[in-house]
Amino acid sequence: MSDGILSKAATMEIPISSNGDTSSLPEDDGLEQDLQQVMVSGPNLNETSIVSGGYGGTAEGIIPTGTIKELVPGAVPVPGPGLHTPPPGPPPSGEEVVRGIAVEKFDIVKKWGINTYKCTKQLLSERFGRGSRTVDLELETQIELLRETKRKYESVLQLARALTAHLYSLVQTQHALGDAFADLSQKSPELQEEFGYNAETQKLLCKNGETLLGAVNFFVSSINTLVNKTMEDTLMTVKQYETARLEYDAYRTDLEELSMGPRDAGAVSRLDAAQSQFQSHKDKYEKLRADVAIKLKFLEENKIKVMHKQLLLFHNAISAYFAGNQQQLEQTLKQFNIKLKTPGAEKPSWLEEQ
Repeated sequence: MSDGILSKAATMEIPISSNGDTSSLPEDDGLEQDLQQVMVSGPNLNETSIVSGGYGGTAEGIIPTGTIKELVPGAVPVPGPGLHTPPPGPPPSGEEVVRGIAVEKFDIVKKWGINTYKCTKQLLSERFGRGSRTVDLELETQIELLRETKRKYESVLQLARALTAHLYSLVQTQHALGDAFADLSQKSPELQEEFGYNAETQKLLCKNGETLLGAVNFFVSSINTLVNKTMEDTLMTVKQYETARLEYDAYRTDLEELSMGPRDAGAVSRLDAAQSQFQSHKDKYEKLRADVAIKLKFLEENKIKVMHKQLLLFHNAISAYFAGNQQQLEQTLKQFNIKLKTPGAEKPSWLEEQ
């Protein structure tokens, strides 16, 4: 449910009878009358704020929706049975065109308002335990598991980035220390050999550290893609599915309430319209439910493939580095096709994008 709907839900007053029944809630007809009144007070009908006025105006000047086609330049009205086609009149004035546009906007606002009202009513009914909701236990379990997995992977990603920062600081310190040892080796003849092999050791450690950083950075980049692109894309579809589920239940409840009411001519007409709207939202809900199920399946397969590779890389690189096995460390990068730029830059090249 979007923030806009929730904010409206927080300010709505829904009368509840003593036994908790919400049958006294206003129907669509009352809402449509309120929306019709809202349209009246807009002085500039070509603005998007045509509904910014208050209630209490008159309906004078509002053109019925059915006459929009008469206001569009070039449109020719089709006469009904027994009617004569009127002679061509002067082209519509700018004011009439503006009013026609306003009516179109009114229809959009009206539909949005009705949908918002129904969904808010359904949401509040579910929150207070008075309304029923459609539940797909298997799918919702998978969705919750995905959200929990994403939170845990985000924690791993944060720790891996921290490790990258620490390793970078270590490599920089080793590089500076090696330069200091090399300088002292040239200026201290009595300790030239000792300073010399310490400088070589730090140089080797610095090279291995740069290689390890390349592997860890590749690990971080892959996990970031998995979490913030692949998983996030699936969760966006999940949000659309959850919104469609709420709309489906809202229109299902509306249809059930109308089915239990009187069957006069007006009620039958409203029932037919409610049936049509319910079927439309049902189709949308079922399509998104199928989309989510497919995306969850492919996401799980992709996650296993990616993590199998990345965890093997991380293990081999860390083990080789702390074992001092330079050959195995370089072989690990070749195994996973990780290429480092030419060394010699002041900063390790793979950190430039961090």
